[in-house]
Amino acid sequence: MTMARICEVIKTLDVGGAEVLLVERLRRSPRTDRDYTVVFLDASTEELVDALRDCGVSLVDLRSCPRRLRYLGLVRTVRRLAPDVVNVHSPLPAAVLRPALRLMRLRPALVSTVHYVRCHPLTRLLNQATRHLDDLTVAVSPQVAASRSVRGARRVRTRIHGVDVAAQRGWARRADQLREEFGIPSDTFVLAFVANFRPVKNHTLLVEAAALVLDRRPDALFVLAGDGPLREQVLTDIRRRGLQDRMRYLGRVPQAGRLVAAADALVLASHYEALPVVVMEALASGVPVVATMVGGIPDLVRDGDNGILVQPGSPQRLAEAILRIMRPEVRSVLAAGALADTTTVDMASTAAWFDSVYATLADGAPEIRKEAASGETQAV
Repeated sequence: MTMARICEVIKTLDVGGAEVLLVERLRRSPRTDRDYTVVFLDASTEELVDALRDCGVSLVDLRSCPRRLRYLGLVRTVRRLAPDVVNVHSPLPAAVLRPALRLMRLRPALVSTVHYVRCHPLTRLLNQATRHLDDLTVAVSPQVAASRSVRGARRVRTRIHGVDVAAQRGWARRADQLREEFGIPSDTFVLAFVANFRPVKNHTLLVEAAALVLDRRPDALFVLAGDGPLREQVLTDIRRRGLQDRMRYLGRVPQAGRLVAAADALVLASHYEALPVVVMEALASGVPVVATMVGGIPDLVRDGDNGILVQPGSPQRLAEAILRIMRPEVRSVLAAGALADTTTVDMASTAAWFDSVYATLADGAPEIRKEAASGETQAV
């Protein structure tokens, strides 16, 4: 049996949506006839780096390269690895690697997995100019597949990735124990907000909506988890409003799905999204979602069935939705809806899907390489 060499490339291994999805998929990917290597350029925490090592994935860490030379190091590394398939999960590395790998005499099959609906304008233009060089483009939601992020692709497949449903349900059964671990009183209505402190997540809207909710329901408790450049600004705003006792910041929570499973509801206030991992974690746990109607969220959250959707930008509408979900009869119906169908958010099926895709591409790699060697493949 020939061992297929798969190279997964991602810009950072910080704890974010794309990064977590990659790690969780590779936990479930077969090792018998696949040799996986993850190449990354940066990481501010070792959590996901250690997780990949623990599941037997080879790593190439480019943090030791001078920052101005990292993309040159990326190209040289992938060429040296000589993989059968390369899957790139970040837009700028993808734009750099496509023409570089197409120029190889024996080139690999090229895949891009698109996790974002927006990126820097220059990066978007570079991707639009090179995306036709992909053998396959994978979008993580229908919204991403319909966005400008995949413009120029020759072949697009949509795949909602998913999470570890069994783990989330197990944590949900231990919700009381987890609340005790997080120091959350058992007699309060817990609203989880798990998101990095970046403009897209719109913590300002959350704080404004929370102030309106707490005026009417002082028994509500908002728990925030994550990190990022706006953290101190948001926490200062919370203290200025005197909300720190009812808007509790827990820092960066390892395996944040545990916090989601311990909550009564998940809240998101984003300006835009692709398909947040935390939404899939909530639904897998039977936790209903209150979220803005952006990106791929409506692909999973059905208003009045497993959550409540609101138009972005209005703290009043978000507050009203939170107050509505706090009504026991509403919350119980939406929680049942969240549990009703988790097949679309199960990472196990996605790992099997990628395995099939990689097998097909790896089997075709000799033909791709023969094509490249004959000069029939046009490079940008």
